[in-house]
Amino acid sequence: MLALPAHDRARIATELLASLDHDTADETEVDELWSVETQRRATMLDTGKAGTLTWDEIEQRFAERRAQRDA
Repeated sequence: MLALPAHDRARIATELLASLDHDTADETEVDELWSVETQRRATMLDTGKAGTLTWDEIEQRFAERRAQRDA
């Protein structure tokens, strides 16, 4: 299967993931769970328990981790 072109593998992967979504939860349940999660994250930001990073900071962290891994 890995010998297939990327667009064919992507189509198969999308179909497989979609089939899992239908088996595990309905859309209403997923929407409710995401609503709870986004509220939890917003609360963490509002209370200072979580922060944000700029894209440059994220790239820097990944570069540092790659450097440590490759050392």
